[in-house]
Amino acid sequence: MLKTRLIPVLLLRGGRMVKGISFSDYRDTGDPVFASRVYNSQLVDELVFLDIDATSENRETNISIISDVSKECFMPLAIGGGVRSVNGMHRLLKNGADKVVVTTAALENPFLIREGAVEFGSQCIVVGLDVRLIKGRYVLFSHSGRLQWEISLDEHIAVCQEMGAGEFFINSIDCDGKMKGYDLDLIRFVVERASIPVIACGGAGTFMHLVDAMKTTGVSALAMASIFHFGDNNPIRARFFLKNYGINVKEV
Repeated sequence: MLKTRLIPVLLLRGGRMVKGISFSDYRDTGDPVFASRVYNSQLVDELVFLDIDATSENRETNISIISDVSKECFMPLAIGGGVRSVNGMHRLLKNGADKVVVTTAALENPFLIREGAVEFGSQCIVVGLDVRLIKGRYVLFSHSGRLQWEISLDEHIAVCQEMGAGEFFINSIDCDGKMKGYDLDLIRFVVERASIPVIACGGAGTFMHLVDAMKTTGVSALAMASIFHFGDNNPIRARFFLKNYGINVKEV
């Protein structure tokens, strides 16, 4: 039986880590290289880095930070932000990334997923799904939550899988940063339609929120930021807690 992964998420802006609420009102949370060193010492399963301004500023992910981070980490790194070409994917993978996260580009040009999967393997291609519930309908957004799309979540999931995506990374804009729990209905919606692993993000504030998501949704991995940024929680404590609830996680 596969172990459930716990994945800290680091948002990058101007060379620093930030965290917001519902993709806005960001505040500084520290140095990404130092944070990576700490997470490495805590033996996390994986790290996700998202350069949240790269797409809107029409530039690539900050390669120098990713390169510095990769020297501190010995776990898989998934990197996103400004990924618009196979060449861009190659630069990230060459500089320490193990996977690339494509969100805006997957909506604008789904064929990029296929090109990346053919070139590097599906296991390297993570499709981000930034989602908000509007009038009872799940709506997709790009450009770090700034631009709304008309394509349905159902259809986008199907297209991305057909193109060769290796994983989905769901981020609930409604729950992001509020620390009141994951959007369990959204997670189930995606998991029921996905034939590939699903990572869920947005809303974790207590370890019981992790238990609820793992036991009720069928999700493959849980990502989180605020729960580790604000307070004394850490991945080691999280794994001990989850293990006590019978959840199959990496040994501490």
